[in-house]
Amino acid sequence: MLTRYRIGERWLGYPQSHRWSAIADMLQSASGLLLGLFLLAHLHFESTILLGKAVFYQMVQILEGGWFTHDGHGSAAVTQLFSVFMLLVVMVHAATALRRFPAQKRQWQALRNHNLLINHQDSRLWFWQMITGFMMFFLVPMHLVTMITNPEIGPHLSAARVWHDNFWLVYILLLPAVVVHAMLGLYRLALKWGVSFRRNGLRLLAKILIGYLLLLGLCSLSAYVVIGLGLSLPVAPFVP
Repeated sequence: MLTRYRIGERWLGYPQSHRWSAIADMLQSASGLLLGLFLLAHLHFESTILLGKAVFYQMVQILEGGWFTHDGHGSAAVTQLFSVFMLLVVMVHAATALRRFPAQKRQWQALRNHNLLINHQDSRLWFWQMITGFMMFFLVPMHLVTMITNPEIGPHLSAARVWHDNFWLVYILLLPAVVVHAMLGLYRLALKWGVSFRRNGLRLLAKILIGYLLLLGLCSLSAYVVIGLGLSLPVAPFVP
């Protein structure tokens, strides 16, 4: 004969823990989607430097609200405010994602053994997404805080930041970390929320996007370095 026991909620943890877990999951997915789509747009906006200084200058004016001014010049305050917003989104995403990170030595050992014993591609992809996420925990706030404290953008000013301020050292690490993390994250979101269940096709698309975005980002970074090499201090803003 089976006896049914009722266990009080106080013995099962915080009574609303299941609700918080669902909310955190939604926040993680929503913030991750926003950050992934932003990265796709951001790298393409940055790559306009490959079309020339004048093209990049015009793109900056448009993004900084130049459409709404009489002289067509944007405001650096737009970049500053948007950077604050993105920093808040990053903080939400990091706070909700950290709950999935292994916190104990045995958890790391179990993850390592799982990857060694079981040939499961998604588990390995999740591992690399976790590693790149850990790198971004330090690199992304560094980049965004810089844009908040020094929001001036332009062909010469951005190139000076990259080369003369040695931020190429940050970007050369940030670029692969953020691209790999974001594209794998979008791949997992597509599976999780039922956008598509074709794992092989989605994985191939994610790998193609990773290769393409890395190439695009490296070309843009190289262009800023070349421009920075030709600048003398103090750097004068570019005027078309």
